Amino acid sequence: MARRFAADTSVSMDRSIAEIRTTVRRYGASEFMHMESDERAAVAFTMRGRRILFRVPMPDPKDRVFTHTDTGKPRAANVSVAAWEQACRASWRALALVIKAKLEAVEVGIVVFEDEFLANTVPPGSSVTLGEAMREPMRIAHETKSTTPLLPFLGEPD
Repeated sequence: MARRFAADTSVSMDRSIAEIRTTVRRYGASEFMHMESDERAAVAFTMRGRRILFRVPMPDPKDRVFTHTDTGKPRAANVSVAAWEQACRASWRALALVIKAKLEAVEVGIVVFEDEFLANTVPPGSSVTLGEAMREPMRIAHETKSTTPLLPFLGEPD
């Protein structure tokens, strides 16, 4: 199994959320919002006239990965809660990292803002991101159409 980013982080969820808020404000966000439920969390911000939304599925504390050891033995309740909280902290650290990386890539000119945040942009009057709206149509398109080989994208030889 691949090792998760920040699997052993001691950074609290609140500190990661505050870091995200500070980061987006530093790069020019005019609004910031953080939301949570038992199943998922989200951060949204407005930047460059765009509403950007990141939804984060939160781990289920009843998931067997938290309630049982790798050998299948039940974990004590406090150990189970600690494992679940660690997974939550890791998810928030990963979100803080991805947002910071995207904004820095825009800042230094590797990518343009609109392209880098396109999938997380919420169009005016909508409650879903462009990525969420396009996920199913793209899945269907890829299942029903053949893809173009990558080699033609390199252009014709000189």
